[in-house]
Formats: sequence, structure tokens, C-alpha cells
Amino acid sequence: MQKTTKLYTLCSSECRFVLSLGVGKGITWMVLPCLVVIEVPIPDSYSPQYVEAAWYPWWEKQGFFKPEKSISEQNSRGIFMMCIPPPNVTGSLHLGHALTNAIQDCLTRWHRMRGETTLWNPGCDHAGIATQVVVEKKLMRERGMSRHDLGRENFIQEVWKWKNEKGDRIYHQLKKLGSSLDWDRACFTMDPKLSYAVQEAFIRMHDEGVIYRSKRLVNWSCTLNSAISDIEVDKKELTGRTLLPVPGYKEKVEFGVLVSFSYKIDGSDEEVIVATTRIETMLGDTAVAVHPDDPRYQHLKGKMVLHPFCDRKMPIVFDNFVDMSFGTGAVKITPAHDHNDYEVGERHNLAFINILDENGLLINVPPPFLGMKRFEARKAVLQALKERGQFKEIKDNPMVVPVCSRSKDIVEPLLKPQWYVNCTDMGKQAADAVREGRLKIIPDHHLKTWFNWMDNIRDWCISRQLWWGHRIPAYFITINDPSDVDGHYWVSGRSAEEAKEKAAKRFNVSADKITLRQDEDVLDTWFSSGIFPFSIFGWPNEDLNVFYPGTLLETGHDILFFWVARMVMMGLKLTGKLPFKEVYLHAVVRDAHGRKMSKSLGNVIDPLDVITGISLEGLHAQLMDSNLDPLEVEKAKQGQKSDYPNGIPECGTDALRFALCAYTSQGRDINLDVNRILGYRHFCNKLWNAVKFAMKTLGDNFIPSEKAQVRPGVSDRWILSRLSAAVGLCNAGFRAYDFPGITTAIYNFWLYELCDVYLVRKRETTEQTLYTCLEVGLRLLSPLMPFVTEELYQRLPRRQPQCDPPSICVTPYPDVEEFCWHSEEVDCEMEFVMTVVKTIRSLRADYNLTKTRADCKLTHKLIYFTSYWL
Repeated sequence: MQKTTKLYTLCSSECRFVLSLGVGKGITWMVLPCLVVIEVPIPDSYSPQYVEAAWYPWWEKQGFFKPEKSISEQNSRGIFMMCIPPPNVTGSLHLGHALTNAIQDCLTRWHRMRGETTLWNPGCDHAGIATQVVVEKKLMRERGMSRHDLGRENFIQEVWKWKNEKGDRIYHQLKKLGSSLDWDRACFTMDPKLSYAVQEAFIRMHDEGVIYRSKRLVNWSCTLNSAISDIEVDKKELTGRTLLPVPGYKEKVEFGVLVSFSYKIDGSDEEVIVATTRIETMLGDTAVAVHPDDPRYQHLKGKMVLHPFCDRKMPIVFDNFVDMSFGTGAVKITPAHDHNDYEVGERHNLAFINILDENGLLINVPPPFLGMKRFEARKAVLQALKERGQFKEIKDNPMVVPVCSRSKDIVEPLLKPQWYVNCTDMGKQAADAVREGRLKIIPDHHLKTWFNWMDNIRDWCISRQLWWGHRIPAYFITINDPSDVDGHYWVSGRSAEEAKEKAAKRFNVSADKITLRQDEDVLDTWFSSGIFPFSIFGWPNEDLNVFYPGTLLETGHDILFFWVARMVMMGLKLTGKLPFKEVYLHAVVRDAHGRKMSKSLGNVIDPLDVITGISLEGLHAQLMDSNLDPLEVEKAKQGQKSDYPNGIPECGTDALRFALCAYTSQGRDINLDVNRILGYRHFCNKLWNAVKFAMKTLGDNFIPSEKAQVRPGVSDRWILSRLSAAVGLCNAGFRAYDFPGITTAIYNFWLYELCDVYLVRKRETTEQTLYTCLEVGLRLLSPLMPFVTEELYQRLPRRQPQCDPPSICVTPYPDVEEFCWHSEEVDCEMEFVMTVVKTIRSLRADYNLTKTRADCKLTHKLIYFTSYWL
């Protein structure tokens, strides 16, 4: 038989891996059914690589992460269900994902150890725009081709090929993080089951009139040729004149200036001065607005102004949205290219003139501007105004420029026909659910944001001009009948045949007179994400009663509206139920300098690099494999060199998880210094040494009692009191999502109470109490540090070897009913004793007294007791 340093009940392939760790060490091994037997000395020092090598495959093999064992019968302890916020399939997880998964796994493991039927459902998002951009860049870089060169079907095949090659990396990272997900339930938002649910949701909502088609302003990326959501628009703040790079332009473009010019009053020598940060849009102006109460313009009621470059006469309208104190109090109105102007145009029935096509070229404008690129027209319009004598001034102006997060293009408000969801009623229901206490949002300071969004919600644009994603199941119908007066209509259907039958019935014509064409657009990624909590369970074809509604939704506060609100709205709309009972919103992870994580800054860190360590050269090499342009790569390299001059040291999964939870203070973002995580690796080492020392104290022949008991000694009663206090704090912390409270309680118990006080005096310790502290202390820590606690727990003898659970991850979590020994009286006594000890030690040091001989006679029992601690 081969020799090994570690023994597990693993599958054959896993056993071969573990055996390779200790061949030739001169130590025998054995495997017992359902149990792990480790018959080797504990290694001298803690090694994350050693500890984390093979436990996860064993947990998976044993089915510890699956809830099926208790689904068939009613569990009196209840059900805990949570679905993962599906990460984008586009690449690697970063430390923000690691925080999300550390918190979620801790909660999942705690509920599982409490005996609840527990499911944490994994999944991955197809990430429409992000994935398409990545694959398009890859195509252009490797083959010099665009998606249009390939065609739609071939391009989609390329995306699927890329997904199948790269998509598993995320799941690998999640497993390395120790995430106790039920992998048999893993799903992808483009899987047939989920795609059917997306199609069904659209058709039902369209048939009901909740989804409709309308021509409105959208966020348009000229580079992507698509509408994008608000979350994909970065707000770049400028303090004044700034030159920014724009895709498709050789020279940088000027922003952050306010240009003033005049419009002539028709039939008068007067003029009205207006100002704009986007001078090229004046070609689409159809009015000038002033405030109804502004005395400077009362005489202009009913007057018109003249456009300088065409024969357009534009009314002067009076509207309350105008700020009289800003500039001249007169505002140019471009209804087709500004969100505020759009609403003014609606109120005053103004003309909507679209001056930009999908590529950012000027249309519907007079020569010489026709066909110009938008920012070239900016210069041309300014020069033309100067030549006509209508230019007034240009000055610095602080402003926010909308930038597409995917393409880095400047976002344009553009009038486009799109599909929308009417959110008025759904938003009210979502707001009422929180007001009535049926849905709880934690921390509650996010309630103001929730109600502000829900009470003022606008309809949701759900169509995207992309190829990758769920193609909209809507068909444009043409009736081939001259007698038909309204033969053009949109119908939705699960197939072209169903759509044709719907159209025939609606227009009362035979199906052979109908021609249809499916919409080329795809649905917003957030639409499929919005039904994720029930599409993963096979809605609408399968029963949702077991795991829907879920228990908890845990995610970052930055997607409260984009994802959480939409899940709530669509869950109520399509299932009649809230998708979860509670929402816990954690903070956003920033770097040590408080900056948002950005690939171009070089501060986006792969959790695996923190776990295993990486050199500075290794970090640089990763940048070369990214989609950053050469200038961004150099900038990112400088950022990495500044923050990680010696690379990132090996910290291990447990230290990373513990650090992330320790930093998760409700209500503020996390400025995470990766190097500080190393401090929690030292805590793991302290834990390792403490258990090693304690096991040596217990000896090989130690047998724990079947039940933990309180021993009469003061030291025993005190350490068990502190242990019970830690048990209470941990459970209260999990219930309140107070993760710093949990980590502090565990850290203090292990480090400052067990190690620094109880373990240092062998004369005052009893074996049974020491065992209780080790065994219960490891169980307390297990949800946060699953690997090292499993390793150490497996080395402890069991109280009831024949019936105790095989793994710490399915062992009952300590609770205050069992560990009810907390005594404030004992704590106070011990605190007084330790204060005396500390004082005596201080005096002895001050007066250079030796330990060998005291200069006074010990007569008081307290002093006698204290002498044992000196």
C-alpha cells in the first residue's frame, strides 16, 4: 500500500491526487465509509495550498451542497434558497465578485449547518453587449474581420464557441473560492430552458399590452450601433475644457465648454441669446424656451425665431422647466436629441427633427453639414455662426459627459423605435411590497433610493440592436390585401407559424395573405436576468412550490434598480409572488486608494491571484491578454507597479474570504488593500499552531465526552463563558448580516481569549474543556473559513464517531440553547484577575523583579490564584 500525508474518502481520481502529496513519507493510511481519517502528524506550519488542495472535490462528491436529501419530506427547520447574481460570461471574476460570493457562501453554509434545506443556485449571464464586444474585438484582432463580414448566424456560432472555451473559468474561480453551490443546477441564461422562459415572458406581457413599441429617445452608442442601458453609461465628470478621445476620430474632441450664440427674432431687430455644450445639435432646434414668469421675455409671446442655416421658423415657448437664473434665461430646444427637450417638445407639440443616423453622421440638415461626422460638424457649425456674426462667446463649463462603458464612445440621445415595458403599475406594486413590509431591504438607508426610483419610474426600453442575446419574438406583419387599411402591425409568437395565426385572427384574414418578418433586435440582458429567480426552476412548465419564492437576494447596492427592482416587478407580474423575502445589499469594493475597479487602472484583481500569489511580471502578462489598447495597457502597468511592486503574496482562500467579510461594514464602500489580506493568513497560521499545540496537550489517547460539560475551575468556566458569548454574537451577526461583528467575535475568541489566556497556562486547563473550545470554535469559523476548519476538524476525535456527520460543513452550527454558559459574573471576575496580572507584570518589569523569588508573602487567595498566571 502507498504512503500518504493526508487521507480522505474521495473518488479514485481524487485519491490519486492526494496520494501524490505524500508518497514515500513512511506513513500508512486507511479509508472508512463516509469518514475522513487522517493518521498523520499535523504539518509544522500552515500552508494554504496544502489545506485547500482536495477538500472541495470531496464535498462535491459527498453531495453536501445538494438539498435533495430533505426535499421529499417537510423540514421543520425550514428552507433557505438563494440564487447567485449570475456573473457575465465575458471573462474572470474580480474582487467585487469575490466579496459577493464570500458573503453568500457564508450565509449558505450557516443555514446549511443550522439544518435547513439549503439551495444556492449557480448560473451565468450571457451579457449581451459585453460578450459581443469581446468577441468582435477578438475577431478583428485575430482575423481582421467584423461581425458583418461573418454574418449573423456565423457570428453567433463564434460567440458560442468562445463561450464554451472561456465560460468555465468563472465556475473554476467560484469553486476555488469555496462556494458551496449545487453545481447540478448550474444554468446559463441562453440555455433552452431559460430562453423559453424569456420568450414566454415577452409574449405574455406583449399580449397583455404591458410590452409595447414606441419611438422615443434612447441612449445610443454609434460605435455599437445599439441602444444601451443606463448602467452601461459611465458619467465622466469634467471641471472645464477637456479633450477626450472618441472612437473613429484621429484627434481628440473638445468637451467642457459652453458656447453662446443668438437667434434673430422674426420681424424684429431683436435677438435671443442661448447657450449649449453641444453646438452641433442646434441644427435640430425647433424652439426656444423661457420661463413663464421671466419679465425679460413677456413681450415675445407668440413670436418666432429664425434658424440661421435654413428657412425654419421656431416658436418661443414658455415652460416652467427653464431656470431663469442660468445664463440669459433662454434655452434652445432640440426635442430629438435631449431628454429634457424631448419632454418640452411633447408638452408644446414641437417638431422632432433627428439630425443623426445610427453611425453618428448628420442627416436632415442643410449643406455643408449634411453627411458630416457629428464632432466634425461641431467645429463647422461654430465657424459658420462666427461668419454670420451670431456667435457670442465660449467659456469653460463643468459638466458630465455620458460615455459608453463598452465602446468608450460618447453616448447620444437618439430617437429610435424600440420595445418598452410599461412599469407604472409594476413599479407601484414593488414600492408597496416594501412599504407594507412584505419585502425587506437591508440596510434600510437604501429605502429612500428604492422609493425614489419606484415612485418615479419610467418605462423600460428592452430592445437592443445586437446579434448576441435573446432575439425578440415579435413579427412585423404585412397584410397582402388592397382592402386593408391598417395592414402593418406587430404580433408576438413562439414561432413564425403562431405569429401568423395570431395575425390572421386579429385582422380576420386568411393566413396565406399574411407576410411576416421577425424583429432583428435582441432583448436587454436585464430582461432575462429579471426572471432569473424563477426561470432557473423551469417556469412556466414546472412547479415552483419548493424553492420559489426564494429566501434572500444578496448583491451590490449599485444594481438595486437595474436588477433587484426588475426581479421584484417581473416576479410579481408573472408569478404573482415576490421572488424573495429579503434583499441584503453589500458595499462596493474599491482599491486601497478608494478608486473604482477598472482594467485600465490596473487595479482589477483576479481573486485567484490573491489566493495563490502572483509576481508583478505575472500581473503585467495578464494585461497583454486583455482587450485594452496599448496606451491603456501601459497605464495599467504603471498602476500595478505602484500598488504591487513585489507582486501579490499567497494569502489563501480562507484569508481572502475572512478579510472580505471583516471589511463589509453596512453603509459604506470598501477600500480594500490586498496586502492587508495577508494579515488574515497570519491568523490562519495562529489558528493552525493553536490546534497543533492543543492536540499535543490532549494526547493520542484522548476521548471526548459525548456531551460538552462545564468544569468547576474558574478558568474553565470563564473560557466556556467567552465561547458561549462568541456563539451568541455569531448567530446574531448572521441574522443581522453584521459580518464584521461575526469576524470580530471569532477573531477575539481564538486569538485573545483561547490562545493568549487559556492555552498559556496548562495547569489551569482541562482536556474536556479544551476540546470543547477547539471543536466549537472551529464550527463557529467554518462558514467563513471552510478549508482550514475542515482540515483541523478532521484531525479531532469525535464525541460520537458512529453517528457524527462526516464533515464540519454539515455539522450543526453552535447555538445559544446548547452553549448557554455565558456568565457576566464569571467574565467580571476573570477580567479583574487579568487586570491584576497585567498590573503585576507591569510593575515587575518596571522594577526589574525576577520570576524566581518574590519579596512578599502570598496570603490572599486572589494573589495566590494570580500567581499561577505570572
